[in-house]
Amino acid sequence: MKADLVFKYFPDLTPLQRKQIIGLEQLYQDWNQKINVVSRKDIDELYLRHVLHSLGIGKIQRFNEGSQVLDVGTGGGFPGIPLAILFPGTEFTLVDAIGKKIKVVQEVVDGLQLKNVVAHHKRVEDLPGQFDFIVSRAVAAMPTFVHWTRGKIKKDSAHERKNGILYLKGGDLTEELKNYKNVQQFELSTFFDEPFFETKKIVYLPQKFKP
Repeated sequence: MKADLVFKYFPDLTPLQRKQIIGLEQLYQDWNQKINVVSRKDIDELYLRHVLHSLGIGKIQRFNEGSQVLDVGTGGGFPGIPLAILFPGTEFTLVDAIGKKIKVVQEVVDGLQLKNVVAHHKRVEDLPGQFDFIVSRAVAAMPTFVHWTRGKIKKDSAHERKNGILYLKGGDLTEELKNYKNVQQFELSTFFDEPFFETKKIVYLPQKFKP
């Protein structure tokens, strides 16, 4: 079973969480035929390239019960939906400017009966409210992303790690991150054995950054 790849690294999931992880494949295959949100090549590698990649954030940050996380440019629901399965007590807001993508997100959320996800078809700049953390998968260069999300992070931290941005990116980020003095990078190959993760990273930018 392809979902076993996730269970290998997250062995403590509840029966409900395991059922939801397994349910992702059929839902995405069905909806991707109607509205293409995941490339044809990637749909066969859904658990490696999308689900496990998204869950990498959960290896460095556990979200508290009742905390609020914003997924910007969620596309087909990544990393937000896998993280919402992993942290059922955390509230996830998924936003994307492309309506057809949010339609798929909503259908997957409904299909899995996820109660801790809301999805919005809008630009993040137009979204009200503030959040403990903002997550995303490489939708823009970090300076652009910081500009888009300015003012969206709560000042008071309820986690050991200061509120901020958790960003999934790949490759050499030296130039892109050179102006951020307190940025941290975590290699996903530390947690996952598959070659796909050799160049993949989580970039953490705390809220009080100094550009």
